[in-house]
Amino acid sequence: QVQLVESGGGSVQAGGSLRLACAASGRSAGRHILGWFRQAPGGKREFVAAITWSGSWTLYADSVKGRFTISVGNAKDTVYLQMNSLKPEDTALYYCAATISASSRDFRDYNYWGQGTQVTVSS
Repeated sequence: QVQLVESGGGSVQAGGSLRLACAASGRSAGRHILGWFRQAPGGKREFVAAITWSGSWTLYADSVKGRFTISVGNAKDTVYLQMNSLKPEDTALYYCAATISASSRDFRDYNYWGQGTQVTVSS
């Protein structure tokens, strides 16, 4: 079992920055890849980024590449998503999720999910 808790959402103006955090716990947490997804109202759940706990492998959606950075905290129990140059189209509920499927962008491969944290970007 893996438990995930997100934090760090909020409201910013376009061009601003936010950092999301995902605290992971559970006996098998270390065997999973951690990812971030987002879902806007009426939209589909969209892959944002993923990382291994070693930090040696990362994967980004084209829409966020160069603006967002995923990383692992020093204690190896928290994954961060640093979001810079935010745009109104980044507005969504952001979810942290865990999978054992390498290289997956498909939300159906992710077995564990957090509750989500809201990010709102105004123009």
